[in-house]
Amino acid sequence: MNRPIIAILRGISPDEAVPAVETLLDAGISWIEVPLNSPEPMQSIAAMSEAYGDKAVIGAGTVLTQGQVADVAAAGGQLIVSPNCDPDVIKATKALGLQSWPGVFSPTEAFAALAAGADGLKLFPGSMAGPSGLKALRAVLPKETLVYPVGGAGISNFADWRAAGADGFGIGTALYIPGLTMRELRERAEAIVKAWDALS
Repeated sequence: MNRPIIAILRGISPDEAVPAVETLLDAGISWIEVPLNSPEPMQSIAAMSEAYGDKAVIGAGTVLTQGQVADVAAAGGQLIVSPNCDPDVIKATKALGLQSWPGVFSPTEAFAALAAGADGLKLFPGSMAGPSGLKALRAVLPKETLVYPVGGAGISNFADWRAAGADGFGIGTALYIPGLTMRELRERAEAIVKAWDALS
């Protein structure tokens, strides 16, 4: 089952990269994001993509430039997630055949992202917008637009976000922080998957 949950592994190191993907896949999460402010992120993305690129959608987060997009593509990544809406980055992403998920907060940013070719929208920071902010944004977006809140979404409020129109979520520190054991990562991932499945 391909759940619409992006695991944000900020701070992961290359030696943990492949075991973490294996753990997440076993728990039922197959979308993996390595933020570029992690240690040696391209090494992690390359290792993950080589090992599990046929079973998981692997890519980078905190992508800010066209050059970074090219680097992720060269490492075998398939997913580009940004904290902001930069049409040039979105267009570069699509030109290389990767999925583009820019960060948006306002209708202006959302429509600019869609016009540039974004596959989906990362509502960020989700904690600032809240479900009420998403609901207001949903009222004007095309119905088919995919919106994933990031930051402030977790097991305790999945239902509120879903009721407001969230299609999925990006989950960061609620899922992964540096230093977790793979057993701890599995437990967190399984709890998140269980909470999602209860809503589906």
